[in-house]
Order: sequence, then structure tokens, then C-alpha cells
Amino acid sequence: MHTCVTIIGAGLGGLILARVLHVHGIAATVYEAEPSATARAQGGMLDIHDYNGQLALQAAGLTDEFRALVLEGREATRVLDWDGTVLLDQPDDGTGGRPEVMRGELRKMLLDSLPAGTVRWGHKVNSVRALGAGRHEVTFADGTHVVTDLLVGADGAWSKVRPLLSTAVPEYMGRSFIETYLYDSDTRHPATAQAVGGGAMFAVQPAKGIQAHREAGSTLHTYVAITAPQEWFAAIDFTHTPTAAARIAQVFTGWSPAITALITHSDTELVWRPLFTLPVEHHWNRVPGVTLVGDAAHLAAPNGEGANLAMYDGAELGKAIASHPDDVEAALHAYEQAMFPRSAQTAAECNELHELLFGDDAPHSLVSMFNGAGT
Repeated sequence: MHTCVTIIGAGLGGLILARVLHVHGIAATVYEAEPSATARAQGGMLDIHDYNGQLALQAAGLTDEFRALVLEGREATRVLDWDGTVLLDQPDDGTGGRPEVMRGELRKMLLDSLPAGTVRWGHKVNSVRALGAGRHEVTFADGTHVVTDLLVGADGAWSKVRPLLSTAVPEYMGRSFIETYLYDSDTRHPATAQAVGGGAMFAVQPAKGIQAHREAGSTLHTYVAITAPQEWFAAIDFTHTPTAAARIAQVFTGWSPAITALITHSDTELVWRPLFTLPVEHHWNRVPGVTLVGDAAHLAAPNGEGANLAMYDGAELGKAIASHPDDVEAALHAYEQAMFPRSAQTAAECNELHELLFGDDAPHSLVSMFNGAGT
């Protein structure tokens, strides 16, 4: 196959795709807007699932390298009531199928597995246009451009490639996360560290919640969930951390101080992350020479599946291209026909999980789910 695959976006999905193609001897170039691999922090921990993310890493020939990154014990799960009462406490006994790794380390592992020069940093896409016969031209902010026979949008929620295929635009789901961090928590915030425990902690009530995870060492990474219109958050000055923290904490008045300290004592600026989704059944008709992976294809409510699905998409697309070396369209058709129902099912499950987390019966609905799932 002489087609060089052009991938927009050096997230996990785009990098897995490039790696699986490389394993099969197919050249790919990844264009990324960020100026370097270390331009920004890569988020927190990811649980990599044995039914999608781990299968993608297997297809990429990187299982051993992945295993070396796993943080032991972080699959522990607990659910707390607003007053700190422990409603569920499941230890990590080592038998779970969702080992935890740091996203940044996973991304570095993927970057290190690619030939030098595969990723072209500092290439922010300005526009994409069809040239006919399945070929596309991508123009970058610096004025350069590239023409390709096979274009893959791995460029996330606000994909510049998606409009070639679909008119769908992400919509705000009515809920936002506020991201905070506590460092050295065992020493500096022992009551909070004890409340969170060794892995993931969920303190949820209808329409709101505080979810924290113990990362490397005693770093506690928190997502505070609040169901409110974007205007409510926009009125908060997030550049002034004490004011922002006080306003967010007001939503949790009366809660255990050990839990609300995750907000009020944050060691970092509070970051507002509004949650957007594409339609659950998002799909498109086959357009020659272009397709999407990950959030670009099926942005859904966060539930731990996004990164896993992106990697699985990338691996499945890479395998499809490798198995149809002389027929790109057959490869894209095969990939999309499997991806559409898979992503629709996951998106529906994401919405169901958010109902368990923040619906009228929270936190008891969440406890029932964990008890039903077993350990």
C-alpha cells in the first residue's frame, strides 16, 4: 500500500492508529497543534479496560510496556455519603480488569514507539477541503498545507475534520466538571486522604458530586460535578482561586469538610470543564478518503470509556487498513460499520451512568451498581 495515512491529532487514538499502521509496515504522519510533546499536562489517570483499551495496546504490540506503567492498588473504589459515611468500600485485590495508568506516561509510551518524525508538532489545522476522488487538502495556521489520499480526524471534540462527514456539533449536556488537585495529601490533608482511600472515591448526590482519585504518591485529582447552565459557571472568576473555590464549595454546604477540602484547599487553579456530547447515534454516510476516531466521531458523557474507545478505534482502523491494502474504501467501510453501533451503545451507557451518579436516587443507585457488578 503506497497511501500515506494523514492523521490529525496526537492524542491516544491518533497515536495508536499510527503505531498499528507502523507494525503493519504502513507509513503515517500525525499532525498536532501543540508545539511539543510536553506543551501541556496530559490529564490524570486512566483505567485501561481489558475489553477495548488493552486490546488496542495488544494490537500495537505494547502490552509489556503498558504493564510497566500500571499503578498498583488504584482500582480500589469507595462511595461516600455527603457527611463522609462510607457506603461502599471495594479494595483493589489485583483481579480487576481496569488497571490504572497516568495518561501522560501512556502517551509518551506511544510516542516513543513511533519512528522519529512521525508526529509533526506545531501544526494547527486552519481548514480542510475535499479535492475530489477521495483526496483532501489540509491547510495549517502557518500557511503550509498537505494533500492526502487518506485523512483521519483524531482531533477530539471540536474536530476540524468532522464537518467533511457530518453537520453534527457537540452540545452542552447541562453539567460541568471543575478540576482540582491536592498534593502530598497524606501529610498535608490526612483526613481528606483517608476519605478518598487508595483509589477512586465518589461522593454524589442528585445533580452534583465530588469524585477524586489517588494518583502517583499522595496526589488527589478531583472532578467536582455540578448540574447548571454554562452561564452559571461563566459568572465565576476562575482566575481568582479563593473566590472560585468558595463559590463552588457553596454548592456543597453542610458536607463533610474532609470531602469539601478537595475544593477549598486546591493546590492548583480550579479549571472549568463544561461537558459536551454528540448525538448518541451519531453516524455519517461513507465519504471517500476520510474518517474519524475517538471523540471526533462519538463524543459522549465521561465515564472512563473515552480514551479506551479512542484507542480501540485507532487499532481497529489500523487493522482494517492493513487487511485491505489495495482498497482504502473497503477498509473505511468495514471500520465504520463496526464503530457506529459500538460507539452508540457506549454513549447510551455513559448517559445511564450519569443518571446513576447524579440522578434522583444518588448515591444509592451508584452503590447498587457497584454491588451488582461485584469485584
